[in-house]
Order: sequence, then C-alpha cells, then structure tokens
Amino acid sequence: MNEVASISRTSHVNIVTLLGFCFERSKRALIYEFMPHGSLDKFIYSQGSNNQSRRLEWKTLYDIALGIARGLEYLHQGCNTRILHFDIKPHNILLDKNFCPKISDFGLSKLCERKESIISMACARGTVGYIAPEVFCRNFGGVSYKSDVYSYGMMVLEMVGGRKNIDVGVSQTSEVYFPSWIYEHIDQSMNLNLKRVIAEEEEEITRKLIIVSLWCIQYDPCDRPSMTKVLEMLQGSLQSLVIPPKPFVSSLLRSPEINE
Repeated sequence: MNEVASISRTSHVNIVTLLGFCFERSKRALIYEFMPHGSLDKFIYSQGSNNQSRRLEWKTLYDIALGIARGLEYLHQGCNTRILHFDIKPHNILLDKNFCPKISDFGLSKLCERKESIISMACARGTVGYIAPEVFCRNFGGVSYKSDVYSYGMMVLEMVGGRKNIDVGVSQTSEVYFPSWIYEHIDQSMNLNLKRVIAEEEEEITRKLIIVSLWCIQYDPCDRPSMTKVLEMLQGSLQSLVIPPKPFVSSLLRSPEINE
C-alpha cells in the first residue's frame, strides 16, 4: 500500500511504471513494466563467473548514473508531494532494453510536503551500506531528502569500483572501505587501479563520478548537494569540480540491515 501511494504520484522516464496490481485474499502483487536487463547490481559487481559488468562501457555507466539522478531529482522536486525513497541501491535500479535506469521498490518511501526540510521518523529504514548516518543516529543531523543523496553517492561509488563499498574479502586492510581508498587515490594518475578503466578518454567520466559521489556521502547532510546540484556537476566540466573533504568513516556504517 505504501508503494502504491508513492508511485501512483509519479510519471517520469527514470521511475518504473506501475501497470496494475492484484489484491485478492492472500494474493497481493504489484505489476510493473518489464525490464529486460533486470537490476543494476548484475552489471557492476566483478565477483562470480557470470560477471556481465565488462559489457557496460563507462559512457553507459555515466548515463545510468545521470538517469538515476534525474529520477531522484524528480522525486524530490518534481512531484506535488516530495517523495523520499530511503532505499536507493543497485538492486532497486532496473534497466530497460536500452539500459535506461528506472528507480523501483518504493516500499520504504515516505511522502512529505515540499516545504518540509526535516522529517520525523519513528524508526530507521534502508539497507546496510547505503543508509545515511542521520537516518540511524540523529546526532549526525536531521533526516531529509539529503538522505537519498547519500545513498545515491554510495551506489555510484560501487558502480565506479565494481565492488561493494565495504569488502572484507580484499587483500589489503586499507582497501576494505572503498570510499576511503578512492579518496586517498583520487589525485593519482590515470586509472586509479580500477580494472574497467581502459582508455584515457574514460578518465574524465571516472573522476567526475568519483568527485560527485564523494560530495554526496559527506557525513553532514548540509554539506551534501541536492540532486539538482548533482545533475549540474555531472553535466558540467571536470575542471569546475572541487574535491570535497574526506568523508567521515564511522563504525555505524556497518550497522545491521534495517528494512521496516
């Protein structure tokens, strides 16, 4: 019911289209448009023998990041009632036959008036690794649309790295938390040891995605850009981007998964 209440208010190329539903006794289902390529997570993680991530060029990854940003900006600014998604992650981004991304799964979303900057929440919601610090600890600030911005930044960093941001399986302890590792290496030349960067012309796209993502995951919500600003940064020149302060790393980021 929460998903229908949220998504019925939307109409955007980067938001999945709800076609219908079934509500008959114990049979309850939502029917969406078919997404031939499934979810984004299949195309960005390098583990497994069926890895398909190498089929996506950097330009495609950039277009996907741009499309998701447009969808989020629409949810935050384009609807009469602002919609906060609260569960932005690769699994909830669906890809059509042209790899156009569409935000899905509004089960944890929350509606609020556009004039409201801070909202109240009875409990935290989201998925480990993508939850903004303020969502589970109010000492970090108030919960707002900036919480979705944080999740977006963490997701795009995973798109860049081709791995989970927190990976206990890597050989070097310093590489366990990818956002910290990439921040320390952002000024290094060319490919930053990212396996999928294979051409010099792709470096600008890579660095742009990294810098924008690092701004999005600033621990203070006030330091994060709006999705309108994110779009401006993504579509602007790399030379105009300023490297942000190092994102705050907290053990709270490893809190258990919360899906309520």
